[in-house]
Amino acid sequence: MLSFDIRSLSSKAAHVDGAVAPDDPVWQEGDPLPSEPVRVTGRLSAAGPDRFYWHGRIEGSASGPCRRCLTDTTVHVREEAHVIFSQGGEGDADDPDVFQVEPGAVELDLRPAVREQWLLHVPAYPLCREDCKGLCARCGTDLNAGTCDCPPSTDSRWDALRKVTS
Repeated sequence: MLSFDIRSLSSKAAHVDGAVAPDDPVWQEGDPLPSEPVRVTGRLSAAGPDRFYWHGRIEGSASGPCRRCLTDTTVHVREEAHVIFSQGGEGDADDPDVFQVEPGAVELDLRPAVREQWLLHVPAYPLCREDCKGLCARCGTDLNAGTCDCPPSTDSRWDALRKVTS
């Protein structure tokens, strides 16, 4: 569970240990969804009047096509998170690094902050491996599996330079 009673945070920090499922309503259309629940750990504590601080870690995996060869690939995300929540501070309203909590709210939900941390750290264009060769632009052969019979591509814009160096 990633929802905490704000009133208890003023006297004692809370241990965060939960998960955000891939089908949780916090995810929005177009988000790179995790392939398994995103594990969330850390510590949530008061950080002054109407302010709270979460220091923790998010960890999970996401699946998607490799940006070069289109094979299905899974990437692992493991990142530290440092998040400030504010309950109506005037200077905090315009700060994009501070999550706003409704004044008078009794619960603080970490899921929107977890979603943002996930979006910041999951690769938008994953690679199956660093040395992925991709697909042949002409015939579509996976160049990781071997070469194709296509002649090397040439760009006519470089013809003048080729004549000079020949």
